[in-house]
Amino acid sequence: MAKVKLSSKFQVVIPLEVRKKLDLKPGEEIVMIEKSGVIQLVPQKPIKQMRGFVKGGDTQNIREEEDRI
Repeated sequence: MAKVKLSSKFQVVIPLEVRKKLDLKPGEEIVMIEKSGVIQLVPQKPIKQMRGFVKGGDTQNIREEEDRI
């Protein structure tokens, strides 16, 4: 687990090991999601690159019960 520090300008640096693992490039967009005090950073990849990435994934319990319609 990588540990980062929030700068005086409220910026964080994504550690090199994480950037390499996720193949992040300068200028890529990342969505920030906060839920129950936890921040998640989700890289936005081109749709063609995302094809088939959830194949065989478990779709159970994806949303909280109160989030369902």
